[in-house]
Amino acid sequence: MGAFIVFEGGEGSGKSTQARVLFRRLQREGYRVMLTHEPGGTPLGEAARRWLKSRRGTEALAELFLFMAARAQLVRQVLRPALERGEVVVCDRFGASTVAYQGYGRGLDLELIHQLNRWATGGLFPDLTVLLDVPVEVGMGRKAKPGNDVFEGAGLEFHRRVREGYLAQARQEAQRWLVVDGARPRREVAEEVWQRVEPLVKGTRQ
Repeated sequence: MGAFIVFEGGEGSGKSTQARVLFRRLQREGYRVMLTHEPGGTPLGEAARRWLKSRRGTEALAELFLFMAARAQLVRQVLRPALERGEVVVCDRFGASTVAYQGYGRGLDLELIHQLNRWATGGLFPDLTVLLDVPVEVGMGRKAKPGNDVFEGAGLEFHRRVREGYLAQARQEAQRWLVVDGARPRREVAEEVWQRVEPLVKGTRQ
């Protein structure tokens, strides 16, 4: 089996940048690696992504089910096959995002979300979740056009609840999470991530 590494964080945290940095480093080091994102990675996922980011007024429960449908398709069509081939999979967002955004942010029942996550993933969970943590004001200040999509425009209190949701998950599963100060210089962040990732992926190299 390969290794499954997920990057999480609020808006403007730098998680997508760091996911790409890690992907390129793994390539240079000779690993078989895949980079994907949520929602997305499949035709169904990309369609859900467009809807979720652009359609205001979607009910929170409907939003939750759309994320879960996209996740189920990604796991079965993309993630599990890659891991079974022994690849390192780097994913920009996964189940923890739904707990943070739809659970803590939107106020949906956390146990329902955990149960749906288990169903949608078939029990697949990351070997490591990297949380890029930044104060909400810092993250939103990095966005070129804040409010461009449904989540960016949700307001500071929503994003503060999301941040707390991420930190709560990291505390609950400290052995599987790496919390990094995303306000630090990009290279420092990337090096801290690599120090944790390198021992995890060594066994996957062919």
